[in-house]
Amino acid sequence: MKVDVVNARKETVGSLDLNDDLFGGRVKTDLIWEAVVHENASERRGTHATKNRALVSGSGKKPWRQKGTGRARVGEIRNPLWRKGGTVFGPQPRSYDFALPKKVKRGALRAAIAQKLSDKALVVVDKLESEDRKTKTTAALLKTLGVEGKTLVIDVHPDEAFTLSARNIAGVKLVATSHVTARDVMDTAYVVATRGALEKLQETLA
Repeated sequence: MKVDVVNARKETVGSLDLNDDLFGGRVKTDLIWEAVVHENASERRGTHATKNRALVSGSGKKPWRQKGTGRARVGEIRNPLWRKGGTVFGPQPRSYDFALPKKVKRGALRAAIAQKLSDKALVVVDKLESEDRKTKTTAALLKTLGVEGKTLVIDVHPDEAFTLSARNIAGVKLVATSHVTARDVMDTAYVVATRGALEKLQETLA
C-alpha cells in the first residue's frame, strides 16, 4: 500500500510504503472498542460513596427491649430498614481501571489507523514546522491540507513552535508517536501525521 506525502502547500513530494499486513484487510473494530473502553475506564474518578450503618449519624442504643412490646425487634435506629438509616451494598470509592494486553492495544491502534486510511481521512506530510509561531499561520496550513473540525496531529517529536501555535486552535490535538492511542485516532475527523511519525508507528506496531 502506498500513500502520498505532501508538503505544507499540499503538493505531492513523495510516497510512503505501508505494510498491507499491518494496515490492510479487515478492520478489527472489536479491538478498537476494547481499547477505547479501557482508556475511558482508566480515567473514571470512582470517588462515589454512600454511608453504611456504621457511618450515618444516630444512637447505637436499642430503641426498646427485644420481647414483650408487640413490635418488631430492632437493634438500633441506624439500621437500613429505617428512614435515615445506612445504605446496604452502596457504591464505594474504587478504581475502574483494568489490565489490557499490550498486543490488544497495538492491534487497536493498527485497526484505527487502517480505518482512517480506508476513510481517506489520513494526511501524510513531510514535516510540520512553524516559523512565526502564529496561530493564524498554522490554521491556514491545516486548511490548505484540507482538514477541518477535530484533527489529530502526530509527530515523532512535535516541533515546539508548531505546538505553541496550534494549541489555541479548537479541536486540534498534538500527540507524540510514543503516546498516541486508538481512542485519539478514532475521536477525530482527520489525522495529520508526518512521514517520520508514520514510519515510526509502522516499526513499533509490526
